[in-house]
Amino acid sequence: MDDDPTDFVIAGTTLTSRLVLGTGGISSNEVLGAVLEASGTSLATVAVRRVEPASRGGMLDVLRAHGVGGLPNTAGCYSADEAVRTLRLARELLDDHRLVKLEVLGDATSLYPNVRETLKAAEILVREGFDVMVYTSDDPIIARDLESIGCCAIMPLASLIGSGMGIVNPWNLRLIIESAKVPVLVDAGVGTASDAAIAMELGCDGILMNTAIAGAHNPVLMAYAMKQAVEAGRAAFKAGRMPKRFYSATPSSPSEGVISTCKA
Repeated sequence: MDDDPTDFVIAGTTLTSRLVLGTGGISSNEVLGAVLEASGTSLATVAVRRVEPASRGGMLDVLRAHGVGGLPNTAGCYSADEAVRTLRLARELLDDHRLVKLEVLGDATSLYPNVRETLKAAEILVREGFDVMVYTSDDPIIARDLESIGCCAIMPLASLIGSGMGIVNPWNLRLIIESAKVPVLVDAGVGTASDAAIAMELGCDGILMNTAIAGAHNPVLMAYAMKQAVEAGRAAFKAGRMPKRFYSATPSSPSEGVISTCKA
């Protein structure tokens, strides 16, 4: 049982799911629709440079048909100038849409974020009134700087985009989560449901994922699995796990009042 969805608010927008989907690599609009339904998501990314907003039967229409909000992003941008131009275009094309995902990549091989260009773009976009959800490294200092600039959500990678390697540095994620006053969502690196559950158990507010679902043999079933994992991980985080012990002589069942089987 997940917590009250009104607990998850980003820049004044209440999301009914803590799972945000990327839409790249989904084989068809029909599969995309089924994935949206199975995941229970209420927000999905839209790569502005790859979508024709006025087209009929396209991705935006699929999102609208399933009641899912679009999150314009800067996928494929390698400089601050390119990212800012892309999101200015999105705002014009999508009726002054303000909530966006900023992603500035360092190279085409690793797709690791270029934090210098990300900081530069974030400053411009926040100044221009955008609500910026920002993809970044798992550096706690950079995360703090992005929050200070005014980004409405910090989205550190768990591991490289598309790698499916899971959370390679949980300690840095914990540092980011513990100091942040805005939502923290893991973005990139989740490969399967257990990765999603671990991220939520660490205290992440949500997860943005794409390849783990798009690259699965059965994307719709994986979307459903991710929905369950996010909810279970969040519930476990709120419940509070038992302490880890190397050894404990304390039995899980009470020893008092037990009927003795020893003969007199």
